[in-house]
Amino acid sequence: MTGPTLVMGILNVTPDSFSDGGRWDTVDAAIAHGIELHEQGAAIVDVGGESTRPGAARVEPEQERVRVVPVIQALAAHGVAVSIDTMHATTAAAAVDAGARIVNDVSGGLADPRMAPTVADLGCDYVAMHWRAHSTEMDAADRYVDVVAEVADELAARVDVLTAAGVAPERIILDPGLGFSKVTASNWPLIARWSEWAHGHRVLIGASRKRFLGAAIAQGGGDGADPSNREAATTAVTTVCALEAIWGVRVHDAAAARDAVSVVSQLTTAGYKAR
Repeated sequence: MTGPTLVMGILNVTPDSFSDGGRWDTVDAAIAHGIELHEQGAAIVDVGGESTRPGAARVEPEQERVRVVPVIQALAAHGVAVSIDTMHATTAAAAVDAGARIVNDVSGGLADPRMAPTVADLGCDYVAMHWRAHSTEMDAADRYVDVVAEVADELAARVDVLTAAGVAPERIILDPGLGFSKVTASNWPLIARWSEWAHGHRVLIGASRKRFLGAAIAQGGGDGADPSNREAATTAVTTVCALEAIWGVRVHDAAAARDAVSVVSQLTTAGYKAR
């Protein structure tokens, strides 16, 4: 870690994402929102054309590319650093050709066996997320004896596959897959004990507005059922990540995350150390 935690802004070019599906599902609306995220403090804008919310239907890679490639081209031309949120190797290649700098794969290469060699050839950074099943089956895969140890082992196996395919280790960023095959309680230990599964790699945390935050809000007496009510909780996680000097957070509200990181940076400069 060489600087403050980076903010990755979420741009869902989809009709069915869990929090903001349909808001940015036209090219012009998506481009405008991507620029807005950048101006609000997102160091990276993560463009996705397939919803991965629980129960979401798969999208063919051809349709995915139609959704995302024009948006990536426009944002890159505007000077925005872009990542592509995809499980398809063909979409990853098209996105990087259009100007994306990072491939963010929620399956860690498990959904498409061509992903690892494709990313090796592309020479770009790659986010490998912990993943056990597609959206229609992932909740049933929330079965762990020790979630931290099992995620650590499964991510290590993905790193082995990626490096064997020629992906440089320094290009690999790990994500614990909060909310993916982890409904509520399984998520918290992965944040609290992140160094145990990071294996020395950069870490991306994607907690934004997810169900486990809603469950925590409800336990405290609040209304966490609506994803829009989970923004303060998201910012709390961002603050913890910034205090831990985690590489990046993936969020819907870039301005709130930017402000949280700025506050932590000031505290750190003043001598604060996490205990």
